[in-house]
Amino acid sequence: MVAQVVFNLPINRAFDYAIPDAMRSRVQPGMRVVAPFGHRRLVGMVVRLQSRSRLRRRLKTLLRVLDAAPVLPPEGFELARWIADYYYCSLGEACASIVPSALRIRPPRAAAPARMEPALPAVPARAEEPPLQLTEPQQAAWNRMAADLSAGRHETFLVHGVTGSGKTELYLRAVDLSLSQGKAAVVLVPEIALTPQTIDRFRQRFGEAVALWHSRVTARQRAQTWQELLEGRRRVVVGTRSAVFAPVAPLGVIILDEEHDPSYKQDDVPRYHARDVARERARRAGAPLILGSATPSIESYFEAVSGRAQLLELPERVAGRPLPAIELIDMREELGARHRLLPLSRRLQRALERVVQSNEQAILLLNRRGFARTLMCPVCGTVVRCAQCDVPMVYHAQSSRVRCHYCNAHQPPPETCPACHKGYVRFRGAGTERIESELHRLFPASGIGRMDRDTTTGRDSHRQLYEAIKTHQVDLMVGTQMVAKGWDLPQVTVVGVISADTALNLPDFRAGERTFDLLTQVAGRAGRGERPGQVFIQTYCPTHYAIQAAARHDYRGFFQAELQMRQRLQLPPAAHLVELTVQGSTAARVQAAAEALAEALRKAIGRRGIVLLGPSPHRIARVRRLTRWHVILRAAKVPPIVEAVRKVLGQSRQFKGLPVLVDVDPL
Repeated sequence: MVAQVVFNLPINRAFDYAIPDAMRSRVQPGMRVVAPFGHRRLVGMVVRLQSRSRLRRRLKTLLRVLDAAPVLPPEGFELARWIADYYYCSLGEACASIVPSALRIRPPRAAAPARMEPALPAVPARAEEPPLQLTEPQQAAWNRMAADLSAGRHETFLVHGVTGSGKTELYLRAVDLSLSQGKAAVVLVPEIALTPQTIDRFRQRFGEAVALWHSRVTARQRAQTWQELLEGRRRVVVGTRSAVFAPVAPLGVIILDEEHDPSYKQDDVPRYHARDVARERARRAGAPLILGSATPSIESYFEAVSGRAQLLELPERVAGRPLPAIELIDMREELGARHRLLPLSRRLQRALERVVQSNEQAILLLNRRGFARTLMCPVCGTVVRCAQCDVPMVYHAQSSRVRCHYCNAHQPPPETCPACHKGYVRFRGAGTERIESELHRLFPASGIGRMDRDTTTGRDSHRQLYEAIKTHQVDLMVGTQMVAKGWDLPQVTVVGVISADTALNLPDFRAGERTFDLLTQVAGRAGRGERPGQVFIQTYCPTHYAIQAAARHDYRGFFQAELQMRQRLQLPPAAHLVELTVQGSTAARVQAAAEALAEALRKAIGRRGIVLLGPSPHRIARVRRLTRWHVILRAAKVPPIVEAVRKVLGQSRQFKGLPVLVDVDPL
């Protein structure tokens, strides 16, 4: 007997291995095995068994079987093949993204191997918490959802609800209905920071049926959770991006909260988007997909208004609470009045003073961590840059070091300019550490916290910060975009945006969308309780359409302006993009390879309606000592682009001996 095995490698083919006599009764498709590969031993996935190999040479032999039962069922293979075809990766890489090789999975206790084929017993909602009374828009949205959920029909719903409009209650009811039918549910959130609050809400309603899944879960906990899901002992998964692959069956519903969030896009191979994978998995399972956001992605909202998804609107907050009043603060006027730039405007300072005096809470957003964004010489203008990456280094006061946020290189800050050796370097631009320091100076008796990547490295750090805010140990919280996402804190009455222009200056056609999303989301943290909320947005570009639309709570107006720009330039959702990045240690070689790749692609695409842009230096031209050039392909559909790329790159993602990173639908 011969097993065909795929590996987590950029090689788009299966390899034949002889099955030892002692393993013949145990090896099945969907099992992970250890096999020799060159001079290494690798974990692979068995995709097929056959009586003999077409190869005439002697086959290598499997070394070990890791699973006692298949961990990837036929429907999992089909999803993996779709991922491999759409996102241009190998089948082995797609399988490894669904079933991580590090998981040690015991055989399930149920009779059916690896899946729960019979309908699971119903688990009703906990009786001690009666369902909330729905508003009219909530009830109308729920009626439309419930019809497809009850009938077991696949449909995509986009719940566009303003912040605080009760989207989570609809999610809870959808899960409840699925469980009552003996089905399971997958609930995705974009950030680990949201999981403590979300898991609490779902466990209050569904108890121990809820499992938690994200990257901070230990390997042992992850294996145990996978086992419990496989056996049906837990039937609701709440987690981040990779939870879309959770082994639950039969699947009743998939929910993506904050569906617009870029965290749903995977950075490494396979570079999938959880929203699109969820749509494909739900379609194959005949289950509804529910997308929710106060600021839907342009692509999702365009699908809804075009009739390819059902649009459900929640235009008002629950209990009739008003949306917070938003005030734009023109920092040009602030600079002119003060003659020196301070991070907090006078208007925002006065608002924070009222918060402290009234025993309320405030959130300050600055989507830049560290103390100072750049170190610059006042004599020659030189900026201290990373020696390995083409980016400025950031000063972190807590560690008294300058750090690269791309390769993590760090060093003590230089006193004098490393270029001219004459000027003393000065700190420019504020980060979250600087704002925290300013708050301690202004409000020394207040509880002050900071939430960014530097303060949330611990396994339970998000939970600890969340509990600190809930219990008023922290009343003034400063953070990056983590503080803007989904927090429901009734005592927060003031939100301040330190710099609304941060994302606007990036070389990204989505800069306006990212700015509008972030401003709208963080504004929604204010006024969710009995007291009204106020939002103060500091900006040097108060007339920009994204900032103006956010100040008016006007998603529809922003969408129309943004869509006109995208359609005029043939950008998503008017077209699909695929980005190919060539990287290497020698700049001249990388440029030559990128130019040759572009020429080969031009020949391959012919007259297929594919537009080639580039080659050109990447927007970050050097990272970790690697020079990067990129080529962008644009077309109405992805498959023709992927077909052309496969024709040029062949079995592996290399060209002229250099690696090529392929990103389908890049963000």
